[in-house]
Amino acid sequence: MLGFPIDLGADRRGVDMGPSALRIADVDVKLESLGYTVIDEGDIPIRNIEVQELQDPKLKYLPEVSAMSQVLCTRVKSILDEGDFPLLIGGDHSMSVGSIAGIGAHCKEHGKTLGVIWIDAHADMNTADTTPSGNIHGMPLAVAMGIGHPQLTSLGGAFPKLDPRNLAVIGLRSIDLGERELIKELGVAAYTMFDVDRLGMYEIASRVLEDMSRSVDHLHISFDVDGVDPSVAPGVGTPVAGGLTMREAHVFMEMISQIDAYASLEVAEVNPILDDRNKTAEFAAEIIASSMGKRIL
Repeated sequence: MLGFPIDLGADRRGVDMGPSALRIADVDVKLESLGYTVIDEGDIPIRNIEVQELQDPKLKYLPEVSAMSQVLCTRVKSILDEGDFPLLIGGDHSMSVGSIAGIGAHCKEHGKTLGVIWIDAHADMNTADTTPSGNIHGMPLAVAMGIGHPQLTSLGGAFPKLDPRNLAVIGLRSIDLGERELIKELGVAAYTMFDVDRLGMYEIASRVLEDMSRSVDHLHISFDVDGVDPSVAPGVGTPVAGGLTMREAHVFMEMISQIDAYASLEVAEVNPILDDRNKTAEFAAEIIASSMGKRIL
């Protein structure tokens, strides 16, 4: 377990306390009760926003985000190279710039094909040219596919870490125009909340996981807690009404635990300042446990 308490990729402060909130929610205890050995490596230290200068409003705090993402990239690759499972707790979703870079570098070195399931209200596929905010937490999926600033796309090696054919995004309900065009251009498997309502989560999970099981050797799950409805997870910086229910989220994570290729997990955007008595972190800890095999019966 490795914390990445970054809040430089978002406008709302407080998400840097997400790793602490998840530890308070006893995520390690929950996993140990399932028989896992949990090694908590603490947090990667990140300079806070007050001591930094905003250089480019279209790529806010790029130098520090890039530098610390490189640290995360190296740590994640090392964990995987040693044969362990990285559980990464954030921090805003810009953390995925470094995490997927490290996973992609590991996969390339070991001849594996990377697949990513991205659970989120947002597509996170903006670039400096399309972003309405300049926040890098809205860019990591584009970066993972080799689209974006070279300072970010080159982390872990100058190659695309993720083939868009091996990506599925679930829970979408807030998509910017540039992201919509990119999703269509790349043919990304994108499931909006309309699709969840129409098909049901079990059907979507079955489709996505069947495809992943056929095509990838390493399955990474990136879970942004704003993918669920704010009534379930109020402690997020960019809440969007009409999200996944508690049971829809758990169904998906329970099914993921049965996939042999499942080899890494990150949870992003838990913001204790905006939360209600750590409700969001408690939910996130339970979601992590479900993905690792916890069952009702």
